[in-house]
Amino acid sequence: MNPQYNEFYKTITNPIKYRLFMIFKLPMGFLSGLKLVALSPHIASVQVKYKYLNQNPFNSIYFAVLGMAAELSTGLLAFAQIHKRQPQISMLVVKNEAEFYKKAVGKIVFTCNDGQKVIDAIESTIATKQGIIVACESIGVNEQGETVAKFIFTWSFKAKS
Repeated sequence: MNPQYNEFYKTITNPIKYRLFMIFKLPMGFLSGLKLVALSPHIASVQVKYKYLNQNPFNSIYFAVLGMAAELSTGLLAFAQIHKRQPQISMLVVKNEAEFYKKAVGKIVFTCNDGQKVIDAIESTIATKQGIIVACESIGVNEQGETVAKFIFTWSFKAKS
């Protein structure tokens, strides 16, 4: 696990620093209102609410906004593990899959439980200097606890030389 995890956690869970992170690193996520709900080394949850800026013509949340929330739930697990690491680690989404089950209205929370897979991949790329690919699943549920969507983001990690 990243020895700098606690520093990243303090930064990203600070409301002002989180907003600055979103403005500079994911401005469309900021405009869409993505909110960090929970973060640990193994789990991340991100919430998005139905509102005017993220709606589609069918009075639900636009699929791309759902994708941003789901990606952020997987990406924060990776960011936490590469924060100030030596050697530096590059990360890139190389594949995305999605399934939609219900109309997304109200508050939707996307949760990724694949933190250990991310930790193992990053430790492996540091040890071997080889690129590692890992698929992370994020499940979005509505306020009634019903699954609205499932996204799988396949991340590539590589230790920089």
